Amino acid sequence: MRLNLNIENPDNWLPKKNPIIISGPCSVESEEQVLQTALEVSKSNKVSILRGGIWKPRTRPNSFEGVGEEGLPWLKQAGKAVGLPVATEVANADHVEACLKNNIDMLWIGARTTVNPFSVQEIADALKGVDIPVFVKNPITPDINLWVGALERINAVGIKKLGAIHRGFSSFDKSSYRNTPMWEIPIELKLMCPQIPMICDPSHIAGDKELIPYVSQKAIDLDMEGLMIESHINPLVARSDAKQQVAPLELGKILHDLIIREKHSESEEFINKLEQLRSIIDELDEELINKFSSRMSIIQKIGEYKHENNVTILQLERWEQILKNRSFLADKVGLSDDFIKKMLELVHQESIRVQTQVMNQK
Repeated sequence: MRLNLNIENPDNWLPKKNPIIISGPCSVESEEQVLQTALEVSKSNKVSILRGGIWKPRTRPNSFEGVGEEGLPWLKQAGKAVGLPVATEVANADHVEACLKNNIDMLWIGARTTVNPFSVQEIADALKGVDIPVFVKNPITPDINLWVGALERINAVGIKKLGAIHRGFSSFDKSSYRNTPMWEIPIELKLMCPQIPMICDPSHIAGDKELIPYVSQKAIDLDMEGLMIESHINPLVARSDAKQQVAPLELGKILHDLIIREKHSESEEFINKLEQLRSIIDELDEELINKFSSRMSIIQKIGEYKHENNVTILQLERWEQILKNRSFLADKVGLSDDFIKKMLELVHQESIRVQTQVMNQK
């Protein structure tokens, strides 16, 4: 499915840098703090946009929730001092009005807001008749429809300078990340709307500055247009998300070490070889689909046999045996255990669906 969004060409309104780097403190804490951070992060000459949180929606009360509207002039002046446009997060109509009054250059809608269509619509209504770039972060839950819906609501009121920010998704599963990347979801959004610029937020995905270089490189390798990396003049005393903020010197190193790859190659040898390999992939995919079809035919017969003998669909011992055996086989041929488990779970879900259909037919 393709999204019918009326989006202005990003080349017309985004800074002319590759990649686009949005950086600055998680929270604007004082006039001096945001100015000093801006002066230092701009020294790399790679930062395109200065960010700073003014209102901070915290999970629990009694934690630092931002300095509020008072900090908007500080952020704007810091941007002017280094010649950069400034951006901040908005969560309601009052935030939008305050930002417009203080000539903030760009806005973004945070993950906690994207998840609520009522809040997004309130922001959209406040933006009617305004020409300002707006980025929409993915919702905290891995629901692409909420992300798409938020983009559509903002676009519907006339915002054509529109972008998306991938910041990962909350999960109960144990993970090295603060927010699981689930790269397949931003990739799906790009397929639905290829013209939309996709910015990755490694700080919120990682939750720890040690992982930020890896996540940043992964995002660039997946052809995302830019990165949003939180930087603080002194992360040790940061009033919010201290673990995921980097000092300006650390930011400079991360950006210096990034490998920027070409989207295409003009080499005839490369193009021919790539086409040969892709042709083999196409043949293997066709073979896989036919094998899956054959497997589901057997599953249907199993469902019929269980139905005749009044036996439950789920056979836990058999499922555990499959997981153990297939993981062993995958390890022998160098396939990751995580990949095989995910693939088997999808196959198992489809097997249960097929058997349920058989078992419940009249």
